[in-house]
Amino acid sequence: MKYSKIQTGCIDGFKVENILVEIDINSRSTQQTFKIVGMPSTSVLESEKRVLSAIRNTGFSIPNGSIVANLSPTSMKKEGSHFDLPIAISLLEASRQIKELDKNYFIFGELGLNGEVRPVHGIALFLMFIKELNKEAKFIIPKGNQEESAFVSKKDVLVIENLRDIESISLGIIDKFEPFYERSNEIFYDIDFQEIRGQIFAKRAVEIAASGFHNVLMKGTPGSGKTMIAKRVPTILPDMTREEIIESTMLYSVAGYMNFIVNRRPFRSPHHTASSASIIGGGAIPKPGEISLAHNGVLFMDEFPEYRADVIEALRQPLEDGEVVVTRAKSVAKFPAKFMLIASQNPCPCGYYGDKEIECTCSMNQIVNYNKKISGPIMDRIDIRIDVPRVKIEELMSKEEGESSKKIKERVSKTAQIQIRRQGKLNGKLSNKELKKVANLTDKAENFLKQASMNLKLTARSVNRIIKISRTIADSFESRNIEINHVSEALNYRGTR
Repeated sequence: MKYSKIQTGCIDGFKVENILVEIDINSRSTQQTFKIVGMPSTSVLESEKRVLSAIRNTGFSIPNGSIVANLSPTSMKKEGSHFDLPIAISLLEASRQIKELDKNYFIFGELGLNGEVRPVHGIALFLMFIKELNKEAKFIIPKGNQEESAFVSKKDVLVIENLRDIESISLGIIDKFEPFYERSNEIFYDIDFQEIRGQIFAKRAVEIAASGFHNVLMKGTPGSGKTMIAKRVPTILPDMTREEIIESTMLYSVAGYMNFIVNRRPFRSPHHTASSASIIGGGAIPKPGEISLAHNGVLFMDEFPEYRADVIEALRQPLEDGEVVVTRAKSVAKFPAKFMLIASQNPCPCGYYGDKEIECTCSMNQIVNYNKKISGPIMDRIDIRIDVPRVKIEELMSKEEGESSKKIKERVSKTAQIQIRRQGKLNGKLSNKELKKVANLTDKAENFLKQASMNLKLTARSVNRIIKISRTIADSFESRNIEINHVSEALNYRGTR
């Protein structure tokens, strides 16, 4: 009897379960069989054909007898083509065609019929999750995934292109299999706030929103510049930290983006016809949706009222908790979802209600029903609401360039750092309890807000929202206290609803 075992893993939501691949060869059996057990999915069962062809076509031999591959623990459903490589290597070890590898190796990779080792999704999560739990862990991965190993020490990673390479590794020849990174740390954008003419008020509002990671709703007629402004928000957000880059890269890796490093703020803009599963996340095997892919960045929802009601309402939990929970009959998957929501909408179905140049063709009933599509609880989670009017022709034709994204970003980053030093998070993510500790309203500002809340009939949530925005505005002026002028500006961002 010949036996071997190799370590690998299986993705379960946004975590990794260690899987042990065991191979047993019964050479006394008169039947030539190969059986994979341990709750394999269809994609794993198909490994049998790929593994045998790859072994044969790379000059190794298929051992005689009955072969059993067990994926342990057997209580968990195994999914993915990354089991090909560990099964093949374990089979070669068990049949004594290669020397035993260091048992600290975790192995991942899909095999082509010719023995080619192909990239698989989830490598960034595999490496970071396993390494955090096991400091001694080392990895053998496809060369096509080598960029994703950039956050693990190079001495702990080997990258291979062909199954035949494993023979050299088993003999201790590893230098030529070290990863090589081609990634550039420089971040370039081909768009800039400088290109936006006019809209001084809207640009100031999104600067404050970016400074405190506040959610924004822009309402205006078609062509007023809402989408242009939204697309340029990532260009003024502070640079991502190492921890944010790693977390976002792992999310993209699980979602199927291979060899992709997220080193600049994500910007996701799903179409309004997208399903709830594609935006929120889900599927038979839970995968991150658009809101998780926007983690640490911007989720732009254009024509907000046109999204399905269940999609809009499903945003409640992620906007509140910064994560999304996908529940299935046999599992619960949690994905991070701390994003800055930027939504835009027309004032009415035809888009021209309130416009001074084009007459609106909607009835008042249509206008009311259209705006009712966004519920109160969702509106309560949007801190800044602004009207974006049509740009005047004089401003549009002006040759004077606006302020660049670089200059705005410097102010935003400085304001954000004030918040991080003071409370460890940005103002947009503060709970009401945390907000009270850092608000520091002067007596005059407090009395002014009380009077404004009575005159405008503001709810308690609206008042807290104004204090939160006022705190960010005060930070932008490097003011320890919230003054009347900060509250006054924040009141301008409460919109028409």
